[in-house]
Amino acid sequence: MGFLTYIKDRVQKFLNEKNFVTDLLAMLEEKTGIKSNYIVTGTLSIFGLYVLFGYGATLLCSLVGFVYPAYYSIKAIESTDKEDDTKWLTYWVVYGVFSVAEFFSDIFLYWFPFYYVGKCIFLLWCMAPFSWNGSQVIYTRIIRPLFLKHHTAVDEIVSDLSGKAINAAENLTKEGPTSVVSM
Repeated sequence: MGFLTYIKDRVQKFLNEKNFVTDLLAMLEEKTGIKSNYIVTGTLSIFGLYVLFGYGATLLCSLVGFVYPAYYSIKAIESTDKEDDTKWLTYWVVYGVFSVAEFFSDIFLYWFPFYYVGKCIFLLWCMAPFSWNGSQVIYTRIIRPLFLKHHTAVDEIVSDLSGKAINAAENLTKEGPTSVVSM
């Protein structure tokens, strides 16, 4: 089964379930007379065109990369299954690394045509509901090996910095009231 067939089957399965989206689609179908499959296709087409040419593509991509994963992360926290927790933690680690990398390269990447389309596709791949999704691939092939290689050095730096922060806070709380009174 091809990837597009898999996605189409998942969407069909979702549209046949009873949930908020299907209730909303049924109401829209009743009021407009347009079949819900056409409403979904039209909405996704408008979304795609807006990401291609719209002014708020940055916001739209951020919503794609955040809202759905945040919702399912909350569901994972509330479930007793550990596997879904690991899946969404892995996504958030990759999302965080991607966001930091994007922050430093955004000034250059922004000028590439269809950058936000590529970003949305990347984020969708990272959260896709199959075992070889982007977050699993990137974590196991890039992030995990780098982490295992450098985590002791990073732990030492973080420990040193937290010690310095605690000392600074203690000094500030000891000296703070006297320096305020002497003013």
